[in-house]
Amino acid sequence: MIFFWEFLLILMLFFIYFVPTIVAYSNNHRNVLAIFVLNLFLGYTLVGWVFALIWAVYKEPIKLDSKRTYKKK
Repeated sequence: MIFFWEFLLILMLFFIYFVPTIVAYSNNHRNVLAIFVLNLFLGYTLVGWVFALIWAVYKEPIKLDSKRTYKKK
């Protein structure tokens, strides 16, 4: 029974570690691979994990084209 709880804890920690990558993938971020690599190699530091999370939730601003209509890149 202890093995089950250890496995569940490791699975939850693995999920929490890759939250920035999951958020970027679910938002169809254009830099998902870069966020994943950053998360993989620097996610163990709190600064790297927070930076990856901020980058994952950042949305590009909507640009106006010459006809004043909204256009998303």
